[in-house]
Amino acid sequence: MQVNIHEAKTHLSRLVERAARGEQIVIARAGKPVARLVALAPPPSPRRLGLYRDQIEVAPDFDVLPDDLRRAFEGDA
Repeated sequence: MQVNIHEAKTHLSRLVERAARGEQIVIARAGKPVARLVALAPPPSPRRLGLYRDQIEVAPDFDVLPDDLRRAFEGDA
């Protein structure tokens, strides 16, 4: 749906309700689209800490970069 700015100002509450139900409202100035009114995405659900506790193991040499790989990154390969 496209509405002009004057109509959007006049009927903002109604347009916001329509957008909240999932409709996209395009706001135009002199017939040219300039903005879009859409519903916000729902906030992400909180992450559960410790979900994979005791299921993942980090190798003791995790932070050690092998010399050949380091040289490749530095352009000395």
